[in-house]
Amino acid sequence: MPAKTMTFDLRHPPQFPTTGRELYAAALDIIAWGEEQGFRRVAIGEHHQSPDGYLPSPLGFACAIGGRTRRIKVQVSVLLAPLYHPVRLAEEIAVADLCLNGRLEPAIAGGYVEDDFEVFGADYTARGRTMEELVPFLRQAFTGEPFEWRGRTIRVTPRPAQDPMRIFMGGSRRPAIERAVRLADGYITGGDVESWDIFREVSVSLGKPDPGEYPTTGPMFLWVTTERKEAVLERLAPHIAHQTASYGAWTRDAFGTEEGPYAGPSTDDPLSGRGNYQILDPEETIELAGRLGRRGWLMFNPLMAGIAPDEAWKMLHTLEDRVFPYLEQ
Repeated sequence: MPAKTMTFDLRHPPQFPTTGRELYAAALDIIAWGEEQGFRRVAIGEHHQSPDGYLPSPLGFACAIGGRTRRIKVQVSVLLAPLYHPVRLAEEIAVADLCLNGRLEPAIAGGYVEDDFEVFGADYTARGRTMEELVPFLRQAFTGEPFEWRGRTIRVTPRPAQDPMRIFMGGSRRPAIERAVRLADGYITGGDVESWDIFREVSVSLGKPDPGEYPTTGPMFLWVTTERKEAVLERLAPHIAHQTASYGAWTRDAFGTEEGPYAGPSTDDPLSGRGNYQILDPEETIELAGRLGRRGWLMFNPLMAGIAPDEAWKMLHTLEDRVFPYLEQ
C-alpha cells in the first residue's frame, strides 16, 4: 500500500463561496480525520499577497495541526526562508516542532516569486547567498547554546523537540539542488522527477549516499467519486483552472515559461487517467494504489482552490468506505 498524504494551501478565491473561516476549520477537521485513516503526512506551503488568500503563515498553521493530531507528520514545503529574520525563523520552527512533538519536517528554499520579496523589502537577487548562510546559522541556533552572530552573542530558545532538528531544502534549479546536497538533511521536490535526478547525480558525485530513484507518485490532485465523472469535472473545473492559472503566472514571470506539476499540457484531461489532475472511481483508485506500490505516494488536495468543504467530505468518505478498506496493508 502506498503512503497517503494530503496537501493544503488554504486558498479561498473570492469567486467561490467558501470563506477563509470555513476553509481553515474544515482543513483542521480533515487533517484530524486523515490521521485516523492512516495518512502519513500533510504538506503545506507559503506565499504572500495572493488575492486568493494562499497560506502566508505555514508554521502558525503547523502549530494548529499539532493541537489536533498526535501522529501525522507536517511537511512545510517550502518555507520562504529569505523573508524571515533568521532568529525569528529559528524560534518559529522550534515552537512548531514542540507543538507537533517532533513531527515537523521544515523545508526551506529561496523562493521564485519576486512579489513575495517586495512586500518584505527583501533582496530577491541575494536569496542564494542568504540560503548559504542560513543553514549553518539554524544548526547553531537549534543547539540552544550561545554563539557569535554578526558581531554579538545570541542564544535562540526554546530548542525544538527533535534533536538534532532536521533541515530540508527545496528548489528546482541546479544551484539550489547542489546547495541542498551540501547543506541539508534532505531534499524536497515539487513533484519534479528531473530535479530529483539532478539531486541524485549531485549526491553521488559529492560522495553522499545514493537517495535512490524518485518514489512513484500519484497525480498531484486526485478526486475519487462514484458519480458520473463528467458532472464532477464540471463542478471542479473552475478550481482546477484557478490553480493552474495561478502557478502558471508565477512560474512564467519567474522563469519565462510555465513550469511545475500544476502547470502545462498534462493537466488538461482529468478524465483520462493521465496527468496531474485526475478524477477516478473507487476501483480505478485501488488499481492506481496497486501500481504505486509500497514506495509510492497517494496524494490528495481535498480543498484545492476553495473547493466547498461539503464537496470535499463527500469525496473523503468515498475513500473511507470504498477505497481504503481494499488496499493492502
